[in-house]
Amino acid sequence: MAENKTKPTAQSVDDHIAAIDPKLQADARELRALCESVAGEPAKMWGPSIIGAGQYHYKYESGREGDMPEVGFAARSGKFALYIMGEIADRQDFLDRLGKHSSGKGCLYVKRLDDIDRTVLRQLMMKCIAALRAKYGGEK
Repeated sequence: MAENKTKPTAQSVDDHIAAIDPKLQADARELRALCESVAGEPAKMWGPSIIGAGQYHYKYESGREGDMPEVGFAARSGKFALYIMGEIADRQDFLDRLGKHSSGKGCLYVKRLDDIDRTVLRQLMMKCIAALRAKYGGEK
């Protein structure tokens, strides 16, 4: 089985944020603080571009397993990819209230934090983290 590319690194989160598009840096700092707040742990770099907080270990029936951040984000071509992984039944309700975003496989895309409701984002993150912890291990 192939080795996971997304894993914690020693790269500095501060240095990474300083190196991204200057137009995204303020939102990146705010997203970092939000991730740290909802996960209750400092953010770290996962691979070369994902800033994530918290950590869970997954194992699928196929035998594939690994570690991932509970919540995270990456700056991508003038927007952010938000990684909010927990499976919750009312996810669509949160997305309907979130504001201007698009979604892809396993992530949400937002251009600016001012385009979305930060309270809804926080609630979504918290609920998804609770779902991850219930499925993969207790609260930290």
